[in-house]
Amino acid sequence: MPQHSIHVVTAAAALVCPAAIGPTPSSAASPPAQSAQSAGPSPAAPSRFVPGPCPKPPELIEALSDARCGFLQVPENRSRPGGRTIKPAVAVIPAVTPAKPAQDPVVFMAGGPGGDTFDDIPFLVDSGLNKDRELIIMAQRGNLYEQPNLACPEVDRFNAQAVGLGYDAQQAERLMLKAVKECRDRLTADGIDLSAYNTTENAADFADLRKALGLPRWNVYGYSYGSDLALTYLRLHPEGIRAVAIDSITPPQTATLPWTWSSAAEGTNNIFEACAAQPACKSRYPDLPRTLTEQVRKLEAQPLTLDVPPPSGGKPVKVVLDGGALLNLIVAFTPRPKDVPAALDELSQGNPERFAQARAAGSVQNVGASVHGLTNSVACSEWAPGYSESDVLKAGRKAFPGWPDTVLAQVPQLPFQYAACRIRNVPDRSSVQRVATVNSVPALVISGTFDVKTGASWARDVARNLSRSTAVQIPGIGHWVVPQSPSAQRVPASFLARPTAPDTACVDDLEPEPFTIIPK
Repeated sequence: MPQHSIHVVTAAAALVCPAAIGPTPSSAASPPAQSAQSAGPSPAAPSRFVPGPCPKPPELIEALSDARCGFLQVPENRSRPGGRTIKPAVAVIPAVTPAKPAQDPVVFMAGGPGGDTFDDIPFLVDSGLNKDRELIIMAQRGNLYEQPNLACPEVDRFNAQAVGLGYDAQQAERLMLKAVKECRDRLTADGIDLSAYNTTENAADFADLRKALGLPRWNVYGYSYGSDLALTYLRLHPEGIRAVAIDSITPPQTATLPWTWSSAAEGTNNIFEACAAQPACKSRYPDLPRTLTEQVRKLEAQPLTLDVPPPSGGKPVKVVLDGGALLNLIVAFTPRPKDVPAALDELSQGNPERFAQARAAGSVQNVGASVHGLTNSVACSEWAPGYSESDVLKAGRKAFPGWPDTVLAQVPQLPFQYAACRIRNVPDRSSVQRVATVNSVPALVISGTFDVKTGASWARDVARNLSRSTAVQIPGIGHWVVPQSPSAQRVPASFLARPTAPDTACVDDLEPEPFTIIPK
């Protein structure tokens, strides 16, 4: 089947695709296997699924009430047979239409690395991923509800404190590195092999899960870091994969710390260009690139210190809004893309409320929910090696010419990461991880034009190497496309029913929603 590339440049959000008809037999998408790379883990003791109670998140997740749960018992480090085992948490959520569900379930690979996978379940269910087949959830190794848990409450407490510090301030660096070291020392004192928490081992866990559940074939859906993981899994363990859908793509072959700057620039520019394409937005906010550059420079030279209540309520907290904080709030989608022009205009007129409140939100941390131990192991072994702080600065200058070096020297969303990696001290795995996945498994490649974390254009290189891929670009949507767009949700539904010929007509005429226009 030839590769399909759909570059969507226009569309009304109300449009919907025809409902996907019944699933094709699993054999319809049977792929020739790509040989696994020699970098895969060595054979170890057989993994097994052990039934058990479902996790109990602080907020009830209704889909877990009738799920089958337990954990997968796997080696911590497959290159060391006979070593300790770990227990990633697993949930199998039944199909909404249980009368005759498809026999090939969907397994989900979450973003992060280190985010709470179970917290994503409501978004997956609302997006229809378990409409006519089971949805399998397994948190990545070291995650929340796992044994062991690589959470770093030390880092969470720093993040709560950091909103009152300059984004790139020396005090922020000192306190962050202290938190990273305390977490590392605690985890290693517990006997945890930090080098074993990487994408290769994560992929092997999913391969073992399919076998442990006795499934001859399944479908894979991953977003953000989960797309990196899904592509690695497809490269190393292609057997048993019927189809792969990836969303907000992190290409394994190009995922490095300097790479993040190009995504930040692409997504931001796309937001500004979309505003310029709407007459009302263009008239009201005529030169957004200049406005952003001016505000970054101004705030980096003279940061604002404010007392602001968090959006969730409570007492005001001290926040410092400087140039680095401003850029990283935009990358974090706070405020949402449709509000960015208005927020920047207000800021230029002396009203920083939108950005200040977004900064204050960071003072309320869900301690332990994000597993920084896994984040740092992956970032330091796979994304950091081969480059340096000077490469980050060079990439930043290329992305945003004329911005202060103090802003551009920090990786978006990962400040002081190279210094943190020197503390983390995990082996360099870049040569075995930065490998393109070449395969003919039917694939769906979804990206959003407003994605400031994983730029939409990077999906093209990935799709070229997947010979039976369909690439769909959704305008006006940011990171993790499918839950944000009812129209986009119809595409994976059709893809799962007909992996080699999905119906994408529902997104052919989409266009970004109108931007927020405030009075002058």
